Amino acid sequence: MFDRIRTAALFGLHQATVAIGISLFPAAVFARKQLGINVPIGRLVETTGAVYENADE
Repeated sequence: MFDRIRTAALFGLHQATVAIGISLFPAAVFARKQLGINVPIGRLVETTGAVYENADE
């Protein structure tokens, strides 16, 4: 039972990071071009996706 709750929570977290990444995309492009700052949202999305995929194992 707790495995299903954990998997659902990880899925929700992954979806939230995807939504945040999409909404912050214009700001990330601006930060990279104008300020020279990389925003590591892509790494965060990849990490949460990998954790979610490994939760079933």
